[in-house]
Amino acid sequence: MTLSPSSIRNVALVGHHGAGKTTLAEALLASAGAIARQGSVERGTTVCDFEPEEASRQLSVSLAIAPFNVGGVKVNLLDAPGYADFAADMVAALALCDLAVVVVSATDGVQAQTEDAWRAATALGLPRVVVIDKLDRERADFDRVLAEVRGAFGAGVAPVELPVGSEAGFRGVIDLLDDTATLYDLGSGPPIRGIKGPIPDELVNTEHEVHEQLVEGIVVGDDDLMARYLDSETIGRDELESSLAGGVAAGSVFPVLCCSGATGVGVDRLATLLVELGPAPDQRPPIIVDAGDTTTEVRCDPAAPPLLRVFKTLSDSHAGKISLCKVLSGTLRPDVVLTNPRSRSDERLHVLETLRGHEATPVAEVVAGDFVGVPRLSATRTGDTLAPKGTPVLVKLPEPEPAALLAAVRPASRADDDKLMSALQRLCEEDPALNVTRVDETHQTVLGVAGEVHLAVTIERLNRKFGVHVEREDVLIAYRETVSKTAAAEGKHKKQSGGHGQFGVCHVRIEPLGRGKGFEFHDEVVGGAIPRQYIPAVEKGIREAMAGGGAFGYPVEDVAVTVDDGKYHSVDSSELSFKMAGALAFREALANAGPVLLEPISRLEVTVPADLQGDVLGDLHSRRARIQGTDSGGDGAQIVAAYVPTAELARYAVDLRAITGGRGRFRTEHDHYDPVPEHLVSAISRTPG
Repeated sequence: MTLSPSSIRNVALVGHHGAGKTTLAEALLASAGAIARQGSVERGTTVCDFEPEEASRQLSVSLAIAPFNVGGVKVNLLDAPGYADFAADMVAALALCDLAVVVVSATDGVQAQTEDAWRAATALGLPRVVVIDKLDRERADFDRVLAEVRGAFGAGVAPVELPVGSEAGFRGVIDLLDDTATLYDLGSGPPIRGIKGPIPDELVNTEHEVHEQLVEGIVVGDDDLMARYLDSETIGRDELESSLAGGVAAGSVFPVLCCSGATGVGVDRLATLLVELGPAPDQRPPIIVDAGDTTTEVRCDPAAPPLLRVFKTLSDSHAGKISLCKVLSGTLRPDVVLTNPRSRSDERLHVLETLRGHEATPVAEVVAGDFVGVPRLSATRTGDTLAPKGTPVLVKLPEPEPAALLAAVRPASRADDDKLMSALQRLCEEDPALNVTRVDETHQTVLGVAGEVHLAVTIERLNRKFGVHVEREDVLIAYRETVSKTAAAEGKHKKQSGGHGQFGVCHVRIEPLGRGKGFEFHDEVVGGAIPRQYIPAVEKGIREAMAGGGAFGYPVEDVAVTVDDGKYHSVDSSELSFKMAGALAFREALANAGPVLLEPISRLEVTVPADLQGDVLGDLHSRRARIQGTDSGGDGAQIVAAYVPTAELARYAVDLRAITGGRGRFRTEHDHYDPVPEHLVSAISRTPG
């Protein structure tokens, strides 16, 4: 089938974990005939949750694509994780799509990740539709959840469907655009098809009232329709739907639909409405891309030069590396050669594939606005752009949030040590939210992750995909030492063992420097007490002694050291002798200079709902925080700024999630060093006593 951008819909399913997104995706695929039988999250048999880590947890951990066709239109459904640890994939899905379908559970209502998904879609200016799912469940309440959605997301929220029946009796939906009901025979087996008919008598009055509210909300944005409505003219469904689609595209109206992914009630209607209400890729604003020293607009035009954005990388044991791309412009065919501006490498796209979950099907052509999988691109990674040669363009993906949790890992065996860093590098290509740092000072491999579940999934993937076993350990804090007063000492290195000996004497003075000043070395030797050629050796010995640790066993900084006198021997003195003498003098002076243990301090910025601010402040005080102030963050949120010892933030991501029910967010970065309180020094010191 030959596609055009107008016959494509790119839709992201987003919402809180457990709202039913993956089950709904499965139901849409079954309803459209894309799969023979609807799989189960509980049994680990769904198209979108194909990774073993997802099946074992009954939890989506990465973005999955599930295309299907409705009436000649291809719908690219992106099932995004709803768990907070994997929010980076949710944001990526929204950046790639033209319509956000925010799934809300009819039992649990609006939750933390529902709000986060809405906030991210708003920031991207993305059209939104709300789907209230799980209406067949016990305690499901459409009216209550609709009120929550309106309260959270504003007056633009407008129901276009009403449920028929409740909980186990949920058997149909009412179409508020044409005053009809679609009822379903739940005994017919999936996928079920609705039969359109009159509205049940008991719901006629309710439907009429809500219908009038919906029509008023739609026509208010169209002067012609408004005039006809005020003249008591009946506005037909097609005109109402067209005007509604315009409001959706403009981001001023957010239709609310209802269904049950588990039973299939309303799912066929949802598939049709996604096509009718969702904008096509060529109806969306052009993308702004970097083009050398300037920016340019890229429109979704199949006749333009091809431009691809690589948004995800998969590692398959059989197919190898597969790059998932969105075609921003142009038309792709197999064996096209494009250039990666970052790596400056030419890439031949030998095979083009359509992916549904982990299943790949070769295709002969991919047009602008569609998605494609390309195996075995050698010099391309997630976030890269592929363009015609000589086109220095760069299309940026949203930057992932800074790591919320740091965890150190060590290889379980020598064989694991040999493979660890290469395996981690490949995992980082698959998962941009993961970052890896090798800390030379502490000799640790530190993983930056979004939370405990993200960490556990990463460790499992290391083992399953690459056969690397690791053990977790605490991240060592990079403490420092400095001095609080001036002190002086003499260092003497003298050794005689036959032949040329070793002799060097130097006198040094240590003084404190301001915080963050590092190290200064001064030469005040006069009269040739130490020959000029040996002064650099003294400095080198002092630097090595500082790095080796002071009174508490940690590197020394923020000191000025002056060498002002010494002695040498015309035969036995050497650079090694004065290097050793400098180190000895520094250590002796340091012991008398009032050594002070320093700890790293992070600047922390926490965004929380106003009603939870007191709980967050109380927790920060328990972490020895210095609160700098609070400010309004919009949407009723408060931003708390504080300086907190880095050691107190080891598990802050987990603890903040527990305190705020997942509604708190934070950013942190290293700011400076401060003295450790005296009562904590003994617990931190590396030296006995």
